[in-house]
Amino acid sequence: MMSLLVRPHGPTADGVVTEVTPESAGWTYVGFRVLKLAAGQSYSGAEARREACLVILSGTVSIEAGGEVYANLGERRDVFDGPATSVYLPAEAPYAITAERDAEIAVCTAPGTGAGAVRVLRSDAVEVRGQGTNTRHVRNILSDADDIAESLLVVEVITPGGNWSSYPPHKHDRDAVPEETLLEETYYHRLSPPQGFAFQRVYTDARDLDETMAVQDGDVVLVPRGYHPVGAPHGYDLYYLNVMAGPVRKWVFHNDPAHDWIVRR
Repeated sequence: MMSLLVRPHGPTADGVVTEVTPESAGWTYVGFRVLKLAAGQSYSGAEARREACLVILSGTVSIEAGGEVYANLGERRDVFDGPATSVYLPAEAPYAITAERDAEIAVCTAPGTGAGAVRVLRSDAVEVRGQGTNTRHVRNILSDADDIAESLLVVEVITPGGNWSSYPPHKHDRDAVPEETLLEETYYHRLSPPQGFAFQRVYTDARDLDETMAVQDGDVVLVPRGYHPVGAPHGYDLYYLNVMAGPVRKWVFHNDPAHDWIVRR
């Protein structure tokens, strides 16, 4: 079985350090790429039949798209330093990213027809979910409450050290609206301090898929199906960027019945 853990590599000539395609993941919808650009370096592309969300993880960039130049986007030192600035691109739209200072950018993609328009997005609002050691802080970039994208759902989550996230374990792998939606998902993990680690388990009811991974700074975990809880050890805050997409742009999940009591007590 293909590993669900994707580790970063040294940057290619155009700055790519991580690449997940539907072909490499063995699925249909989600694509994910991370770029590391030195100041003055540029990256250009156009996602064929796929919409994109460019999430500025850190640094400052200018983005040319839709006949406009959006200058000086992004101000974070790292992913733990406040809200992200992002840019939504409809399918087929050519774009060019130029780093004004050293920058990291996530390119999140999913099927699209080209409907919609280029939009600059700012995820200022923070939602606190859970309580006690199940507390995490959520910033939606593209949610199912908006009509910006055709397929993409994109969200950032920070889980304080010692806490659990995506917990109780939940899944979204059945195309059974309104009870549950089928959404492929990637988790892009960062840690503070960066030498830390976290754990993620991906498993199904039948345990025909049951993989537990120690994730390091910069790793990606693929969630093709099943439940997928995450734990952050004491002393290491965990950030992850989720990208989801499926046949219906709606996040409707199902908790593992064995652990659902945790939120119902």
